Amino acid sequence: MTDRVKCAGLQVSPEMYQLVSEDICPDLQINSDTLWRGFARILADFMPRNVALLAKRDQLQQQIDDWHAARREGYAFSDYKQFLTEIDYLVPEGEAFEISPSGVDPEITTQAGPQLVVPIMNARFALNAVNARWGSLYDALYGNDVIAETDGADKGGSYNPVRGQRVIDYGRDFLDGAVPLMSTSHREVVAYTVVSNDLVMHLASGESTRLKSPDQWVGYLGSQDKPSSILLKNNNLHIEIQVDSNHHIGIDDRAGVKDIVLEAALTTIMDCEDSVAAVDGPDKVLAYRNWMGLLRGSLTETIHRGERSFERSMLGDREYLDRDGNPLILKGRALMFVRNVGHLMTNPAILDSAGNEIPEGIMDGLMTSLIGLFDLRGQTTRANSTGGSLYIVKPKMHGPEEVAFTNDLFDAIEDLLDLPRHTLKVGIMDEERRTSVNLKACIRAVQQRVVFINTGFLDRTGDEIHTSMQAGPFALKGDLKQRAWISAYEDQNVDIGLACGFKGRAQIGKGMWPTPDNMADMMVAKIGHPQAGANTAWVPSPSAATLHAMHYHQVDVDQQQSIIAQREPAELDDILEVPLLGSQALSADQIQRELDNNAQGILGYVVRWVEQGIGCSKVPDINNVGLMEDRATLRISSQHISNWLHHGIASRAQVEETLERMAVVVDQQNAGDGDYRPMAPDFSASLAFRAAADLIFLGIHQPSGYTEPLLHSYRQLAKQQA
Repeated sequence: MTDRVKCAGLQVSPEMYQLVSEDICPDLQINSDTLWRGFARILADFMPRNVALLAKRDQLQQQIDDWHAARREGYAFSDYKQFLTEIDYLVPEGEAFEISPSGVDPEITTQAGPQLVVPIMNARFALNAVNARWGSLYDALYGNDVIAETDGADKGGSYNPVRGQRVIDYGRDFLDGAVPLMSTSHREVVAYTVVSNDLVMHLASGESTRLKSPDQWVGYLGSQDKPSSILLKNNNLHIEIQVDSNHHIGIDDRAGVKDIVLEAALTTIMDCEDSVAAVDGPDKVLAYRNWMGLLRGSLTETIHRGERSFERSMLGDREYLDRDGNPLILKGRALMFVRNVGHLMTNPAILDSAGNEIPEGIMDGLMTSLIGLFDLRGQTTRANSTGGSLYIVKPKMHGPEEVAFTNDLFDAIEDLLDLPRHTLKVGIMDEERRTSVNLKACIRAVQQRVVFINTGFLDRTGDEIHTSMQAGPFALKGDLKQRAWISAYEDQNVDIGLACGFKGRAQIGKGMWPTPDNMADMMVAKIGHPQAGANTAWVPSPSAATLHAMHYHQVDVDQQQSIIAQREPAELDDILEVPLLGSQALSADQIQRELDNNAQGILGYVVRWVEQGIGCSKVPDINNVGLMEDRATLRISSQHISNWLHHGIASRAQVEETLERMAVVVDQQNAGDGDYRPMAPDFSASLAFRAAADLIFLGIHQPSGYTEPLLHSYRQLAKQQA
């Protein structure tokens, strides 16, 4: 590009230069030339190390490939484990230790609740997520399938009082479980009053009662004889009963209750990685500008609904009176993390002195931290951290050396920005095999700044397949979840987190609920996450966060973690099991169904990524069930077909026929999208179809099985064509 700005030996896209030098630095009173020179020094120090770490990944993969290829007839597990130790894939666990981050916010240390992950390039999604700290239980129940549409309780086009009453009954039953009364049920309450510094519930019988645990009442709004809001707390999460007899819901409620509002998404991850399609300077600047708007409190988005439009912005804090009538202020927004990209990808937004694209992860680290100064210095109308920390989730790190690299990078960024050591906190995504099997050593490398670990089945399985590609054909994708390695992986993440002192200091997280239109099943299944000792878990929407919040009232995670800490830890040997097909014989129908399912999912996601730049969305699966998809789904599906191709379970001709047939299905599923470009019948002319095919047929050669290199190249072609 001829219009790049040269500074400190770097070649910067004009959009990026304007953002940093004209929009950020002046407001922070930072000399932009000094900043660019400091950034150039960081790049000079860390780019060679980044390259070396990626070379080690390739070296280890080649050694593992060669080892498996020489032992197709089988091997002793002890020999395999010894081999991994000899090549430095498995490293010593080391002595016991406990993490020691400082200045960590209570949403991470002392509260347990849902977490949202949203693409930062979509301002509306970002605002919805940060504003999801509090959610209407009535709205969440009424609009989802938790309340069955039976016996007259259908949603309909206008308010249905039959359905409404079932929502109200569900809400009262929830209150009975979370904040029980000394006698009877919340269904019997007809009025609330504050009497002699205590909350009194008046009953239909004329009697009155109080809370079984009086300390659960923490505040109110309105007058004592007729409060408009009752603030309660259970398991360190707040519940607000809103009272208004003139409201269209409250008018028919015996106690005048118009809603029950739950503290829901305590934290949210603003994602620069898997859920976005950021392939050049303009894309990265959009991501960074939205992050700046969030941290300055200025981000807004105009929402259009039919003929009506309105502006959405970040909510303020919530004000109540405490039990003594003094002001009580509660945080009105979710605490924000930002997820940087990993070590692999580069981006043309900035080139080094030799004209090479710089590592995107280093760029993200500096840019998101620089923007973080607005919050850390108090130059914001909507404060994020009250503890003086900036929270960065770092994905796709392979083993403790790569985690140590991130720690050193954050040290250098803190020095450049004149921040106290360990201001930048880190979250470790336990989603790569070499990280899983060395998790304790990974945590040790960032023990003074780590505040988050979590598991991710899809990426972790994609890396499992790629790492052991030469070992043999893998089991059916659905069967992989039933193997011993996955439960051991999930348990070990919690076991090691607790052993390293995460309880009361950091988050242990679990993965996403994939079907946003199926909340009834979520309410049955996702309680398993707090029961497993996770003090946060990902949900696909604000309403899902409100519903999932009820699970943290049912399960005291702090107590659960104390129990889990006493169990026998998960076995590393189980995690190292390679989940191959083995002697299982598959029918032709089973093979074709698996190919159909994988190919349809790949095409459905890739066509939006490449053609429209949509990194995460609800994509219909082969049965037209909407699934929340990002690159993790794509990684496992493409690697699975690549593995079967490599081992002769399917042929290239069969996969090509499957892709073309499934492309027609995906075209039909997107027929209502005016921006959609069909892939059929001219498949060779479709960039999306070609990208999907390459992800499969070139999948065995992709670094760690990642999809980003191919997706980025095809998206850049699509933008050039447009």
